Amino acid sequence: MIEVERVSKHFGGVMAVDQVSLQIAEGSITGLIGPNGAGKTTLFNVVAGNLRPSSGRVLFDGEDVTGLEAHALFHRGLLRTFQIAHEFSKLTVLENMMVVPAAQTGEHLLSTWVRPALVRRQEAVVLAKAREVLEFLNLGHLANTPAGNLSGGQKKLLELGRTMMVLNGKAVLLDEVGAGVNRALLGEIAYVIQRLNEELGYTFFMIEHDLDFISRLCSRVIVMADGKVLTEGTVEAIKADEVVIEAYLGSGMKRRLAPTEEASSETA
Repeated sequence: MIEVERVSKHFGGVMAVDQVSLQIAEGSITGLIGPNGAGKTTLFNVVAGNLRPSSGRVLFDGEDVTGLEAHALFHRGLLRTFQIAHEFSKLTVLENMMVVPAAQTGEHLLSTWVRPALVRRQEAVVLAKAREVLEFLNLGHLANTPAGNLSGGQKKLLELGRTMMVLNGKAVLLDEVGAGVNRALLGEIAYVIQRLNEELGYTFFMIEHDLDFISRLCSRVIVMADGKVLTEGTVEAIKADEVVIEAYLGSGMKRRLAPTEEASSETA
């Protein structure tokens, strides 16, 4: 679904992404991990069209989309959420959902005068879809609440819900969807991602620091460091990789990754 071929991005003399190549399979949930400053978000910004690569190319669903801006990729079905949610804080949760579908007739002032019946029909369809998605997310009871009043986790769910309002959604880039979210809501977010993947066929590529969250969702993990891909593999293989654990996740993380072994040794 997503192919990155020898992509580099530099800012002056700083090489944030250095000759990165990777592939994200259609229908997969793939994790991207690494220390702060590894180049993960810069890579996401290049793939999502927020930044142009200095070199290399990006393919989406078999087409070269290098340099296309984010709005153009949105119309092709490549969607993105952010570490800090970008809701319209003064609009209600329901209104935040309803603004997503593109090319609504009511967006043009003249159309509201000369084609009011069409505008009403389209709005009724969008409204029904928005309510359906909010129920899917267990946010239906908050439909009329200003989005700015939601908790951090609820805002992350809202962002996921907005991807569901896109008719041709194919792939979603998730930038630390679990950051700052309590464990209960994190479980709900994981459940929603799994359902979107299994029931709607969404492909997910996600930056995340919570390895428990990654373990629950991802069949494959890519590790970046210093702007490059260090290694990739299954979650189990990554957890067992001494280079990754020692050099990039730290000895404290090493202990966290092997609680069963420690417990068994203490018992012995």
